[in-house]
Amino acid sequence: MLEVGTPAPDFTLKDQNNQAVRLSSYRDSSAVLLVFYPLAFTGTCGGEMAALQEALPAFAAAGVEVLTVSVDSAYAHKIWLGRESWTMRMLADFWPHGAVAQSYGVFNESKGYANRGTFLIDRSGVIRWAECHEPSESRDTTVWLAAVANLDDG
Repeated sequence: MLEVGTPAPDFTLKDQNNQAVRLSSYRDSSAVLLVFYPLAFTGTCGGEMAALQEALPAFAAAGVEVLTVSVDSAYAHKIWLGRESWTMRMLADFWPHGAVAQSYGVFNESKGYANRGTFLIDRSGVIRWAECHEPSESRDTTVWLAAVANLDDG
C-alpha cells in the first residue's frame, strides 16, 4: 500500500456513465477520497456504499470529492447504482484488470480484485491519509470523516 506523503498515481478510468474521470483533474480544486472495494453486488461492499452515500453531503461540505473504484465494469456499476439509488461516482478498474489498484498497492493478486484500500488525497495530489483492510473487513465512514477534518490542505 502506498504511504502517506506519497504523490498519488494519476489515472483515468470510466465512471458508471462511461465517462472518463482523471484523478489529476481535481488537483487545485478539491481533495479526493479514493475508496477501493472488491466487488459490486456483495453484502459488505453494499453496506459500505450505503454508509458512504449517507455521508456524501458531509464530504461535499468539506470540499472532498468521493471516487469509488472496483474491478467491475462501468455497466455493472450503472446497474448497481440505479438499483440502490446511490449517487456517488463508481470507477471501473476493469481493463487492464486492476491496474489502478495495483499502482496503489491494494490489488489482491490471489482474489483478482482490490482489498479495501482508502486514500485521502489533498488538492496538490499527495496522499495525506490511508488505510487498507482485507476484503471481509468492513470500513467505517466516520474514520474517513475524521481524516478529512484533520486534512491540512494549505
